[in-house]
Amino acid sequence: GVIDIPTIETEVKSDVYIIKLFSFTSQSPDLFRAALRSFLLSGKNKLVIDLRGNPGGYLDAAWDIASWFLPAGKTIVTEDFGGKGENNVLRSKGYDVLNKGFGKGNYKVAVLVNGGSASAAEILAGALKEQGVAQLVGTKTYGKGSVQELVQITPETSLKVTIARWLTPAGHNLSHDGLDPDYKVEMTQKNIDNKQDPQMDKAIEILQN
Repeated sequence: GVIDIPTIETEVKSDVYIIKLFSFTSQSPDLFRAALRSFLLSGKNKLVIDLRGNPGGYLDAAWDIASWFLPAGKTIVTEDFGGKGENNVLRSKGYDVLNKGFGKGNYKVAVLVNGGSASAAEILAGALKEQGVAQLVGTKTYGKGSVQELVQITPETSLKVTIARWLTPAGHNLSHDGLDPDYKVEMTQKNIDNKQDPQMDKAIEILQN
């Protein structure tokens, strides 16, 4: 059968707006922009971005989404070619809506991550954390920060080669050991069985306090 996995979902808990992003597809930037607009129009000033279990996807999608939170020119991620080519620095496009109009910076943001948060999810989380936009809550991320390309060997054979690494704005190599959360909160099987979410609860607590 066909299993349809949503790209994005939103909900409100108490006075906190929650955006759950499940993957970084070509549609993710437009969907996230619509969700962020709904948040801004809601009158709330506390936002949780849930990236738990998000395996990543398109780099351009993470770049675009991070740009909604950062002024123009701020570094989002660097492609480091290990001295074999000039590094490629991806900088914010400057949408920066939380500091333009509406509340003019009167917003609080937390990002939920876990061992299933990888690749583009780590790029977004790392940029928001290190640029001072958000605090991370949950557990250490997966640690997938490599840039790869396919090299054709024969008509039937190709080789996938790592050609660069992704570095956070502070120069942290995501492939080494992922991202450590600001607040480490485990999710146990007992929590799952009892339909409890201590990670979400902690994020909401941080934003409210």
